[in-house]
Amino acid sequence: MYSLLLALIYLAFISLGLPDSLLGSAWPSMYPELCVPVSYGGVVSMIIACGTVISSLNTNRVVTRFGTGLVTTISVLMTAIALFGFSFSRSFWMLCLWAIPYGLGAGAVDAALNNFVALNYASRHMNWLHCFWGVGATVSPYVMGYCLTQGLGWHSGYRSISVIQFFIMAIIFMSLPLWKRPNPQTSSLSKPLSLPEALKIRGVKFVLIAFFSYLVLELTASLWASSYLVEFRGIHPQIAAKFASLFFIGITFGRFLSGFVADRIGDKLLIRFGIAVIIAGIVLLGISGTAALAGLVIIGLGCAPIYPAIIHSTPANFGQENSQAIIGIQMAS
Repeated sequence: MYSLLLALIYLAFISLGLPDSLLGSAWPSMYPELCVPVSYGGVVSMIIACGTVISSLNTNRVVTRFGTGLVTTISVLMTAIALFGFSFSRSFWMLCLWAIPYGLGAGAVDAALNNFVALNYASRHMNWLHCFWGVGATVSPYVMGYCLTQGLGWHSGYRSISVIQFFIMAIIFMSLPLWKRPNPQTSSLSKPLSLPEALKIRGVKFVLIAFFSYLVLELTASLWASSYLVEFRGIHPQIAAKFASLFFIGITFGRFLSGFVADRIGDKLLIRFGIAVIIAGIVLLGISGTAALAGLVIIGLGCAPIYPAIIHSTPANFGQENSQAIIGIQMAS
């Protein structure tokens, strides 16, 4: 049963990644049709982010009451419904409306699953699970790119990913009895912890700053890589939608490799190595069109170990009883 639950969590992490790269890969084709400036992609992204912040800050209370399995099921359902709504949107304000459940669902499932894995599994599994997030984030731009090149439009791209999300949600829903049987060695230890109480714990403020800085980079690359290639490197929007996945290919491959060494070299060294690789990728990004494509992959490789390492070290750094609350705050950050 424990192994089956781990397989389901891998599937849930694919579900986490599927929506994250869709907006960035589709936006160069979306904004002309919606008759809005290219910068309005940031507005939709910020609405999603606000929903994520709200749900992340409340994950501790919600998971304590309903459990990780039910929270994951409902969250995936919300993102599936939101993506389906995106596929039928014909105006910018409709995108903004559907972005609300999009963000609320994404934040809750992210914080709940990450804490569950940090408490119950080794560092290598945290990296490989986030590698499967990268699989989802890599696949969706290809789906969007295929729909655009076949003349089906970005609406079909969103609809296709929505169907996959509904399918994953159904599988997780049928597995709910498994989630009620946590690992006997590490049952749910978290308790409600308020934001002021969490911020008083030594080191929490610094890890929030680190998390904020890292996610700024990841979200900027996922949202604007495709638009950057179109507007500044002259690449066709349909092709750029596929190239945008290069960043996520780097993340996916990097986390696959990190899983083999994570338990041996530790979380701190993984984070430092990742930062050095990111700097090299950023330099390449500004040189030329070809170098920019390589830069996206290298930035992704650098990003790969940072997120899982920070999350996995949370119970050890701040206590298992505080991990759900602090991981929720990290997601919000």
